[in-house]
Amino acid sequence: MYVESVPNRNSPPAILLREARRQDGKTLKRTVANLSNWPAQKIETLRRLLRDEQLVGPEELFQTRQTLPHGHVEAVLMTIRRLGLDTILGSKRCRQRDLAVAMIAERLLHPCSKLATTRDWHSTTLAEELSVQDASEDELYLAMDWLLERKARIEKKLAERHLAEGSLVLYDVSSSYYEGHTIRWRSCEIDLDCRRWFWSAIVAC
Repeated sequence: MYVESVPNRNSPPAILLREARRQDGKTLKRTVANLSNWPAQKIETLRRLLRDEQLVGPEELFQTRQTLPHGHVEAVLMTIRRLGLDTILGSKRCRQRDLAVAMIAERLLHPCSKLATTRDWHSTTLAEELSVQDASEDELYLAMDWLLERKARIEKKLAERHLAEGSLVLYDVSSSYYEGHTIRWRSCEIDLDCRRWFWSAIVAC
């Protein structure tokens, strides 16, 4: 069998699957199927098969060099975008915003230092998704400085979105304390572990 293209005067050629045999010195043809509605690539594949040519599958043409986890990265980034957190940090996409979003995502996925962050996010698709593969530790600290400059605007956007008159606000406080006997402004605290009293000054931020 073979594939034959038969010209038509005012129409596209007919693509026919045919078989031929010799009889009494003549070649007799028989049409097995009309392939005119087939895609060109499919017709060419059948033509090569009938010629006994070896076909190569996609898995033989491509080689897997690296696979990176992506599902959890996509879940975190999608949540950030649905919440609009990226646009709260900056209305327009820029390098600093991408770095800030990447640090937030990495903090959720795998909390670590800034130096470890630039190493760890290459073990997933996070760096590639946000185009920060070449970011250094110093650049992350610069991105944090960029965030600090925008602190008031970010807080205003968050307040407009989430706060209303009479809203209940819950917040956490980070504090440091200093012990001593000559502190002018001080309060009396108790160490529950040692069960002892001591004078201390607490600074909350």
